[in-house]
Amino acid sequence: MVNVVGVRFKSVGKIYYFDPENIEIKKGDSVIVETSRGVEFGSVVLANKEISENEIVSPLKKVLRKATDDDIKIMLDNKEKEKQAFEKCVKKIEEHELAMKLVDVEYTFDHNKILFYFTADGRIDFRELVRDLASLFKTRIELRQIGVRDEAKMLGGIGVCGRPLCCSLYLGEFEPVSIKMAKEQSLSLNPTKISGTCGRLMCCLKNEQEAYEDLIRRTPHTGSVVKTPDGKGTVVSANLLKSLVNVSLDIDGEKEIKEYKLSDIKILKKVNVKIDDSESKDLKALED
Repeated sequence: MVNVVGVRFKSVGKIYYFDPENIEIKKGDSVIVETSRGVEFGSVVLANKEISENEIVSPLKKVLRKATDDDIKIMLDNKEKEKQAFEKCVKKIEEHELAMKLVDVEYTFDHNKILFYFTADGRIDFRELVRDLASLFKTRIELRQIGVRDEAKMLGGIGVCGRPLCCSLYLGEFEPVSIKMAKEQSLSLNPTKISGTCGRLMCCLKNEQEAYEDLIRRTPHTGSVVKTPDGKGTVVSANLLKSLVNVSLDIDGEKEIKEYKLSDIKILKKVNVKIDDSESKDLKALED
């Protein structure tokens, strides 16, 4: 077991583990740590805890110190410089007539590097732009192309539910979301109704998928034969969320459909229905 602390460098980002050594650190503390890209300023989101060595990437980087008032001032100054760097980079992109959209700018704490995050439809030859930026800022420059999901996470916004975007509110990392989930949740396959502001499938489909999978396992599919308080019948439809099943019964020689609670029926013969995994190109693009 290894003693670590969990640190984030963005308000909603991946948690990285560091060796606290002999420094007493609490959740919420700001710290200065050594990372692969230099010295960085981060916030502790997990206080000292013991984890398995299999969960870390060796060698574990160290916490250099708790952030001082001077460190906090440097961090705030960097935020202001990032705004200025953003404006200058946008002008340079326009000068070079590059088909790219600048999303965010990030200074490393020690000013060793400036990272420019951008989106583009394809590959961009930004070598001339990098040379101009390096000459302008007199430091190492890195341009990093990101996807539309990452862009939404960085910029934030309001979803169709009226709440802040899940990705910018609490999702540390993106999880795969598929059209199959939308089908199993009986959602409209209209791309405008199941995609988020990023133009990809809404992340919240993943939130409810486990509950739907459990309901699907317990609920008989259409065509299944069940025993009801009124006799044997065939399932014609089901409401997963309300745990209600509509059953077709043969009563006095006539077909009659009655609604039952899932707890009031017994499955005699279950029909397994396979979800069609084939999608059109328009729907498939929502998963990228």
